[in-house]
Amino acid sequence: MPDPARTEAPRLQLRRHYPVSPDKVWRAWTNPTALTRWFGPGEPDSVVLANIDLRVGGRYHIAFTTPDGERHDVSGEYQAVEPERHLAFTWAWKSTPDRVSRVVIDLAPVAGGTELAFLHENFFDQAARDSHEGGWLPTFVKLAHFLEPAKG
Repeated sequence: MPDPARTEAPRLQLRRHYPVSPDKVWRAWTNPTALTRWFGPGEPDSVVLANIDLRVGGRYHIAFTTPDGERHDVSGEYQAVEPERHLAFTWAWKSTPDRVSRVVIDLAPVAGGTELAFLHENFFDQAARDSHEGGWLPTFVKLAHFLEPAKG
């Protein structure tokens, strides 16, 4: 009998805490204007396109540039939309449209803010998973800066 752990597609799981309410984290992921301010692993404001049709069956398309000037386009379809709680969508790069993975975001109010559980699953292979981790980690740093409460 095959070992299920060896046949399962690679996945990436992250948890983050943000010192703001779930509605602010939700808005960061679902409002095109907010998304352009933090999304992508490159410099701030590297998003050149953010189209969002936020409904089950609706589609999104995000494009951003990296410091070397390369443009990256990702798009997909929303599979679950529960405001301020749960968001799930497919994920496919324009350069590899046949490699469809899935992103799931769960938000929970906790003392002092919001807990975000992030899952990116169904990667084509371990190399794709590791490459995405290299993009998501700096992206989440940018999200944290974007969500920092105003000082003063």
